[in-house]
Amino acid sequence: MHSPPGALLRPDDGDALRQVLRQLHDRSGVPVLFGGQVENTLLSLSQFIGVRTAGLRGLRVRAETGLGGRVLTTGRPAGVTDYRSARSITHDYDRPVLTEGIRSVVAVPVVVSGTVRAVLYGASRGPAPLGDRAADAVADASRRLAAELVIRDEVDNRLRLLDAAQGRADGGRAGVPLEEVREVHAELRRIAQQVPDGDLRGRLLDVAGRLAQPSAAPSEAGPVLAPRELDVLAQVALGCSNAEAGRRLSLLPETVKSYLRSAMRKLGASTRFEAVVAARRQGLLP
Repeated sequence: MHSPPGALLRPDDGDALRQVLRQLHDRSGVPVLFGGQVENTLLSLSQFIGVRTAGLRGLRVRAETGLGGRVLTTGRPAGVTDYRSARSITHDYDRPVLTEGIRSVVAVPVVVSGTVRAVLYGASRGPAPLGDRAADAVADASRRLAAELVIRDEVDNRLRLLDAAQGRADGGRAGVPLEEVREVHAELRRIAQQVPDGDLRGRLLDVAGRLAQPSAAPSEAGPVLAPRELDVLAQVALGCSNAEAGRRLSLLPETVKSYLRSAMRKLGASTRFEAVVAARRQGLLP
């Protein structure tokens, strides 16, 4: 889950894991929360809330060992009400778990495209086991993190041509078809509106803007379009109707038409085509 070499946009996925655990703690009150990312079928615990010792920090969990290893293997949530006496798991990690005083624990995988990418744990130290509400809260956090990773993966896929686009030496895009650049630009703006992470959203829009800039070198400041106006115009530039642009951007056709009219007015254009041409001349679209 680390950023791949050359990825200019993807932040550390560990930050997303930490944020999800914090939200889970605030919403559920589960006393002990921890988790980690999975690489090469090895789970490395890295994020912790409510722990009292250092035993779990940096622990590496192998497939089929312990509760986390069982989750890694099955891809399904699992839990035990009394860790010390549990017979459904191996006890490879008794020392750090019992030193922490953990008694009841649930582990939930974060599954993306059929692969376990992380595991979240919720635990308690008291005699009362974690209830269904706590387990459901951990499962909901897992789904939210999985959705975030899906978006980040999609962004990485869409940016496979970014290095080529930035590495141009003569104003071209190193053989990358212009239409593909335009499709990626529009898709980046569309995805940005779905991203809850403000930092990631800003990075997406920044990269989209950098893809647009090489298409023009305006001599003076042009009109400032609102983000949604530019989103709509980017879809229109691909040949989308108002209805199709609305479906892609989760907007009503009438709302699309309103944004488009506003963009046309700012650009001094009387038709959709003129608006696209004017936006490209201003470096707002690739």
